[in-house]
Amino acid sequence: MAERGKDKSGMGAGLPEGREKEYTHQSHYIHGRMMSWKWDFRHHVVPPISQSVTYRLYSSSRGAMGFERFPEPKEGEPPVYIYDRLDEPTRAMLEENLAFAHGGEVAVCFASGMAAIAAALGVLVRAGDRIIAHRLLYGCTHSLLENWLPRLGVEVVRVDLNSPDELDQALNHRTRAVYLETPVNPDLDVIDIAALRAVVDEYNADRAPEERAYLIVDNTFATPYGQQPLRHGAHMVVESLTKDVGGFGTVMGGVVVAPRELYDDLRIFRKDFGGVMAPMSAWNILVYGLPTLPVRLHAQQETARKVATWLENHPLVREVRYPGLASFPDLEVAKRQMVSPDGDYMPGFLIYFTLHGGLEPARALLDFLAREAYSITLAVSLGQVKTLIELPSAMTHAALGEEGITEGGLEPGGIRLSVGLENPDDLIRDFERGFDWLRAELGERTLSPQRRSG
Repeated sequence: MAERGKDKSGMGAGLPEGREKEYTHQSHYIHGRMMSWKWDFRHHVVPPISQSVTYRLYSSSRGAMGFERFPEPKEGEPPVYIYDRLDEPTRAMLEENLAFAHGGEVAVCFASGMAAIAAALGVLVRAGDRIIAHRLLYGCTHSLLENWLPRLGVEVVRVDLNSPDELDQALNHRTRAVYLETPVNPDLDVIDIAALRAVVDEYNADRAPEERAYLIVDNTFATPYGQQPLRHGAHMVVESLTKDVGGFGTVMGGVVVAPRELYDDLRIFRKDFGGVMAPMSAWNILVYGLPTLPVRLHAQQETARKVATWLENHPLVREVRYPGLASFPDLEVAKRQMVSPDGDYMPGFLIYFTLHGGLEPARALLDFLAREAYSITLAVSLGQVKTLIELPSAMTHAALGEEGITEGGLEPGGIRLSVGLENPDDLIRDFERGFDWLRAELGERTLSPQRRSG
């Protein structure tokens, strides 16, 4: 195989090993590694797509070689592709770029964010083990932890991971995973990853490798450009690539970024459980999603800052939580942790807010926007070029139930706003119309004599 950066034709084969770090991540997201040791595509300006479920083997010995080399062939050995569920080159290129984007050793892509979360936990725990998770999580993650893993004999303990002391008290000899989102979905709490890592390190200090706990961070809200949890102490990162990494709301995907020691298990888990990302999804994220992520995220958060400021000053709004506001309660941690690889503070594109009067006006406002708004769409998901609004307690987090919503500290009338690429004046215009209608429809019942500060 030609040395990185050279080939006999004189055409570039990509940067020599290590040179990527001389360039900003914004450029790297566009150009990637330029070539993969798994697939030579030096002649393509746009990475190609391989769209084949199975591969011709030429001989039975080659087929045997492919299975012998799975799950991890040695780097530099020509790959033997056998079947999409084991490995395929388009997805492999995306994985290499995602590992670099996160500053991680390896990345393994899955069909969805939930498939990635299930795999990250699935390779760590077995019957009798314990998972410690934050008290508030995305509804489907909550369901996985509360409804499915306990059936397999896995104990799940929920604590407030804003408090490292609560984590310390919950750890026991059976703990294999500590799981959280930051920012938290949907209330945007920013949890101090480094503080939790210090507690986990103390727990792991005198334990054999197979008995240690892994700190796992769901980084979907921030994206790798907005926050790199591995640099702050996370052992593993999971993300839904369906969201802002994919960016356009057209494909689904998920990724686990992990230490190399878990690479084989993650790929075998994917093979056996079948949550495999399709090549077309991988190609769309590789060609459209990642290259545009930095510029999209900068634009989205600039708009989010303007909208959040306007909302915070509206008399019908009780509270606004946005990391770009001075009133944000976790601002100190956010400014230290939510930073791009190029050094910019990245408060993100998500806003969480409540109205005076609670659930009734929140439902009424969303119903009005669904009927009348042009620039705001009532829909679940997030991180798209279109601005999306939803009511978590009744939609994305409905699986928590009334008890889970109370225990998680989620307000029934809380509204999650995912800001897209529209002009901020248009978003504010639609909100103004909605609030004017709300005041006329519900009258002074929507107003409160006191505003709650951030």
